[in-house]
Amino acid sequence: MTAAADQPAAGPAFSPKVILALVLVGIVAFAGLAVLSAFAPDLRSGEDGRAHALSKSAIGFAGAPILMKGLGQDTVVSRIRPTNLEEAAVVITPEGNEKPEALRPFAEAGQVLIVMPKWGAAPDPVRRGFVRKLGVVSGDYDGLFATYSKVTRIGVARGTSKPVLRGAGPMGDTYRLGNVDRLQTVSGEGWVPVLVDGAGSMVLAYSRKHPSVWLLADPDLLNNQGLASLDTARAGAAILAAVSDDGERPLIFDVTLNGYERGRGIWRTMLEPPWLAATLIGAAAAALMGVHALARFGQPHRRERAFALGSRALVDNSADLVRMARREHELAPAYAALIRGLVVRAGGGHTAEEHWLEHLAERRGAAAPGELAAEAEQAKTRDDLIEVARKLYDWRGEMTRERH
Repeated sequence: MTAAADQPAAGPAFSPKVILALVLVGIVAFAGLAVLSAFAPDLRSGEDGRAHALSKSAIGFAGAPILMKGLGQDTVVSRIRPTNLEEAAVVITPEGNEKPEALRPFAEAGQVLIVMPKWGAAPDPVRRGFVRKLGVVSGDYDGLFATYSKVTRIGVARGTSKPVLRGAGPMGDTYRLGNVDRLQTVSGEGWVPVLVDGAGSMVLAYSRKHPSVWLLADPDLLNNQGLASLDTARAGAAILAAVSDDGERPLIFDVTLNGYERGRGIWRTMLEPPWLAATLIGAAAAALMGVHALARFGQPHRRERAFALGSRALVDNSADLVRMARREHELAPAYAALIRGLVVRAGGGHTAEEHWLEHLAERRGAAAPGELAAEAEQAKTRDDLIEVARKLYDWRGEMTRERH
């Protein structure tokens, strides 16, 4: 024998178990990816350092909802697209780069407080959720607020101060603030003052065309770094209370404008009741179809010939022709003669010995063969043939003792 013959045969390149494991891992990974994609907005915590009601950074507004809830105000942070807001007070925090159409869904709210952007910040590379101040942002807001005022100009004071705000409209009290870095104010013919600083510049105003829309020029009155001061927190709480009509309206902090909208896509719908049951049934059906494709259930059927061969095929074809012609009953006499011959052969007699067979039937208590032959001659239908065949079968059993 050669050396090549002594070597064992090489196994398959891939083990079936490994392939099956890879397929299962791929299916589970795809299902996990689909679920995570459907619920991605809900899984985002909002810890991105931006200025919205989910952010806990210095310029975020996560503290404002907590403050108002602590004061007994009905407050919620909403990730749902705004609808049916006629009885609500909504706080929105645009970033300044939105299009005017982005503010239109909030126009139907009972009261709207728009908090203007102020600070440019970058994420802190060391502490997640913290930011580093880059400076005051500058922008043109005439287009964004064109629905409420033709002109919207921003003014920024120098340095840090402790301003005192005076009420000039719906809010008539005076509010002393904590340290505010570069107080931001707003001006424009379409804006009516609500709170002004010592120089008479508007810090809080409402639209002359749409009195239900209020504009807060400096976000430091409501953001987390501003609420760290007790005096500023009092002023911020007073502003939110005035917007909500002293708690008569529920207070909604919207974050859909900041990209945290909770979508209702097809995937999310399929993964939530009542459609979750249908999804699971569909997945189970797909799994069973896959198993059925991999392994056949039961013994495979052998493919028959289109045209059978042999004596059996000839008999089957002849029987089919008789059945199609509805002539089965005409076979009854021939069948009776066949049974009679089998009985004579089993009894050791001869077909010509008629009296011998009749005497044997009389001794066995069976019907006379002549009676059965006559009944076979009188068969007219298929049912008659079946009845005659049953009687001949019983008669044969009695004559040959085959039942015993």
